[in-house]
Amino acid sequence: MNNNDFQVYEEKIQSLEEEIKMLTEEYESSQHESMAYSDREIMETMKSFKSKSKQYESSPDLKTQLDLLEFDLSFIMKLTGIWLTHYSRKPVEKSETKTIQKYRVSGNCQSVPFQLEFQLVEENQSNKNVTAVVTDLNIIIESAEYSDLSNFVSRVEESGNLLLFFKSLSYFSEWCEHRKRTLSYFKTKYPEVVVLPEGLSGDYMILRSTQLPGFELMIVWKINVDKEGKVTPALDLLSKIPNSVMEADKFASDSSHCFRSLLHVLGIQASIETLITSLCKDKRVPVD
Repeated sequence: MNNNDFQVYEEKIQSLEEEIKMLTEEYESSQHESMAYSDREIMETMKSFKSKSKQYESSPDLKTQLDLLEFDLSFIMKLTGIWLTHYSRKPVEKSETKTIQKYRVSGNCQSVPFQLEFQLVEENQSNKNVTAVVTDLNIIIESAEYSDLSNFVSRVEESGNLLLFFKSLSYFSEWCEHRKRTLSYFKTKYPEVVVLPEGLSGDYMILRSTQLPGFELMIVWKINVDKEGKVTPALDLLSKIPNSVMEADKFASDSSHCFRSLLHVLGIQASIETLITSLCKDKRVPVD
């Protein structure tokens, strides 16, 4: 790639940066990446749930009550995305003041499999209030695909905060599914440009220029979980430029900065779309 080719591509970057400056901050709220249930879906399900609850209260039939309890469980699973495949409870100790039981739970949150082992210690206080504490918590998430969770899981095992674990796991798995859908979308739409070395389960994609041989962009898409359990996507852009381009370092710095600016204004999918169409503009890659 000669200096003229590089100049053309640099002009494209400058054009994108100028376009970003023209957009207002209100576009930040226009991201179309919400993965939760819509308000209408939740309200409809809640109405059905309340109706079933009234039937439960008025029905003396045990089979009917069991069916309604199964409906309640199904509702919770659909709402949270957490599906239990195995559950067991074993008494360890029982006295007038203390009860200890060992639990084993396994299931899936979206596509993320998990296994839990823990002890629940219940103590009866003098004022008849019961306190419950989770101890000896062990969390297993076997797939290396979800290595971003490892540090968070270690902290939860120390604190025994199961509520925090399931809440963060639900958000994390939603982002994993969204990442897979996004990678699949761009691979299908731009098969000659998009390369997924690790498939849809990977955390990066490569964009190969159809105009400049040897020129590649890598979009790295991590999903971070902080110590409070907050889940956030983290994207960055890396460049692979032939050694013949003397201004490679400057270009790599500019392209990464430009991409982060696009993310801030347009959101993830629109930013990747803009990057691809700019990269292959001369080939007239079709845009839906």
